[in-house]
Amino acid sequence: MSQQIQTQIDVSLSERNRISALFRIILVVPMAIFVASFAPTDLSTSNSNYLSLSFLTLPTALAIVVRQIYPSYLLAFNHALLSLQTRLDAYVLLLTDEYPSIEENDVVSVIFPEVDAKQLNQWLPLIKWFLAIPLYVVGLFYIVYLFLLTIAGWFSVLFTGNYPEKCAEGVVGTIAYWNRVIGYAFLLVTDEYPTFSL
Repeated sequence: MSQQIQTQIDVSLSERNRISALFRIILVVPMAIFVASFAPTDLSTSNSNYLSLSFLTLPTALAIVVRQIYPSYLLAFNHALLSLQTRLDAYVLLLTDEYPSIEENDVVSVIFPEVDAKQLNQWLPLIKWFLAIPLYVVGLFYIVYLFLLTIAGWFSVLFTGNYPEKCAEGVVGTIAYWNRVIGYAFLLVTDEYPTFSL
């Protein structure tokens, strides 16, 4: 049984809302601001991404390395935040017309593996981010692929009202891929190296 984060998205393929798709970037702004508010930022520097990354990763890594424990509150927070981000991604990338909810829903589910810090390698959190470099490189190609599929899907929704199944598979696969990478390298919920495939 895989110890990776699993991502499931119930994609709406037919009878899509064309008006919502046309203005999706504008409609998503309030939710994007809400999600961004969870990442601490320092407006005086351009290192806000590093701050938000350390906000999620550093306490978890320290707890695993020093005490060999994954605090339940950090696990719950990381799970909720990744689920929220995935719901936002699914909406922005036109997988669903349902506006992303603040709470869990049936459209998007992110399932974490059973996390037992005693089973995790105590020292691996120090280098997981480095070991994941090949995953980042492959992931960049997947992001380009996702971008092209989303453009094709957007035109399809605008002109036909349907979202192509092949586009949905690629976009969902890319989101799931990045969730696995984040789970391994930054949320530290598994020591199982993610696969390179979608």
